[in-house]
Amino acid sequence: MKKTPTPKPRKVQEMAPEYRFDYKKAKPNRFAERMKKEPLVVMIEPDVAKVFTSAEQVNKALRALISAMPEELLETTK
Repeated sequence: MKKTPTPKPRKVQEMAPEYRFDYKKAKPNRFAERMKKEPLVVMIEPDVAKVFTSAEQVNKALRALISAMPEELLETTK
């Protein structure tokens, strides 16, 4: 029977206080265009998630809240 190799312990590296970024080697974000089209994802607190169990419920409640907001407040957020 063969013995299974024992994994070597990994060396833990400390984070450097500063990293130099070479902007000449930077590439455009290939996901940027997709992010414009997809909906915004946010995390809600567990107590809120107990009340609103679906995205549709959350969106309905937020739309009701938006419709109740004063127009001048909505204009400042644009």
